[in-house]
Formats: sequence, C-alpha cells, structure tokens
Amino acid sequence: MQITFLGIGLMGGPMVRRLLAAGHRVTVWNRNHDKAAALAEAGAVPVAALAEAVAGADMVISMLADGPVVGQLITAALPSLAPGSLWVDMSSTRQAEAQQFHAQLGAAGVRFLDAPVSGGVGGAQAGTLAIMAGGAAADFALAEPVLAAMGRATLVGPAGSGQVAKLCNQLIVGATLNVVAEALLLAQAAGADPAAVRAAIRGGFAESKILDVHGQRMLERNFVAGGQVKTQIKDMHNILAAAGAAGVTLPLSELVTRRYESIESVYPQADHSAALLALEAINPGQRVGNAPDRLG
Repeated sequence: MQITFLGIGLMGGPMVRRLLAAGHRVTVWNRNHDKAAALAEAGAVPVAALAEAVAGADMVISMLADGPVVGQLITAALPSLAPGSLWVDMSSTRQAEAQQFHAQLGAAGVRFLDAPVSGGVGGAQAGTLAIMAGGAAADFALAEPVLAAMGRATLVGPAGSGQVAKLCNQLIVGATLNVVAEALLLAQAAGADPAAVRAAIRGGFAESKILDVHGQRMLERNFVAGGQVKTQIKDMHNILAAAGAAGVTLPLSELVTRRYESIESVYPQADHSAALLALEAINPGQRVGNAPDRLG
C-alpha cells in the first residue's frame, strides 16, 4: 500500500517513523518542506507539491493543526486523489467538520475515516497512541493494519465519531489536569509535602496517567510543551461546540475552558499542565514547590 502522510509536526514526524519502521512505503508532505525533507534519511520520500504527493496514493493520512487546515488541504488535493483511495484524518477537528470532509470526499469517490489520537509525542514515538476512528467498518478494516504501526485503533461509530471520542478524552484530560493542580496546591498551602501527598495517593482510586506524568511535571514546574495550552483551548472549544450540537450542558468543561483561557495570552505554547499556573494566578502568594518555572 502506498501511503502519503501530510503534516510533519511534533506528532507527525514520529508517526511517520513508526510507519517506516513497520515497513510501509511513505511519501511525506509539509508546507515547510524542510520538515518533510528531514525524514528522507529514515526512508520517507519527501515531495514538495501537494498534488504530486497525493497522486497515486492508496491511503492519505493527515495530521494537521485544525479542521480549517484539513479542509483547505482536502479541497486542494481532491483533483489529484485516486477514486477508491482512503483519506484518514488523524488531526483533532470538530465532529461537524469531520462529517463535512466525509461528505466532500465521498462525493468524489474517496473514502474517509476520522481517526484522532491521544498519547502525545511520547505515544507517537513509542507507537502506543490511542486511535479513535469514525467511519465505515470496511474502511476501518483496510486502515487498521497501517494504524497498528502507530498505536491501538478502535472503531467507535460512523464518520465524526472518532472526533467525539477524542473530545471525550480531552474533556477528561483537561478536567483532571486542573483537579491534580488543585490537589497539589492544597497540599502545599495546608502544610503537607505535595510530592509526598502525590506518592501517598498513587495506587488508590485517584491514580491516573495525569497524576503520574503531569503531577510530576507540576512538582518539577516543567511546563515545556508536550500538549500545549493553545491546543487544549482549541479542544475545549470543540467540546463545548459538540455539547451545544448535542443539546447538553457541561458545566465543568465550561469552567476548565475559562481557566485555560485565562493564561492563553501569556503561556500559549506551554504544556497543558500549566493549568497549575492558572490556578496559582487566582491564589496570590501560593505556589507549588520552589523550583523555577521551565517554559521552553
């Protein structure tokens, strides 16, 4: 299968390397061609022109900034796509955008899966991403052996459902980051050792990947980006849009969105564990630990 991968960013680069390591042939394209060219040494074929990159591809995988960018590339690439080919969008977009892409591509005889991921750069490097796919079962069956090189893929429903699953993931991540920040700040302010408190509650019902990874980041005050504040805000806005479309109110998600928005202008590219910084800003004089902030 000839695969074309569009978008060589923090996530796209290691995802391509996993595909190459699994023996797949991969053509790569990026608006900044230097990023694509850097993967030539790993065995990828960098191509500067989008139309040339997608021509003849059995599968196009996109990993891009947001829905509007994905939409622009689909429109630009559409005349060059082979009928019957499969476009797998692994970006985080809105459900309605994914459904629109499905309709647009389907009208031209091109199949579509929305397959956003969770696991961050570390998961992309290790090939352990959680991949949430929406689309037809037959299309998922075709894509699953390729997706397996990058992580564990699950079909969760029709087109657009992958994005719903990703939003559910990001809702839990965003809320838990803020709750862990509150727990550590409370421990510090009340006179306990926040690092010892974190160690004490691990293994109990409060255990989570967020407490493990991002709780340690907060204690170290290491806010060098994995997932970024601006990305978390985009996801929170998409969560609220999906909730509005579904006719439900999500009060905790609304609160988490406001907390992240409060630091967007100051720390847009900080790791989303910077939820701690947002919390400290409304608690003057309170600070977890004594280490200097690392922002990258």
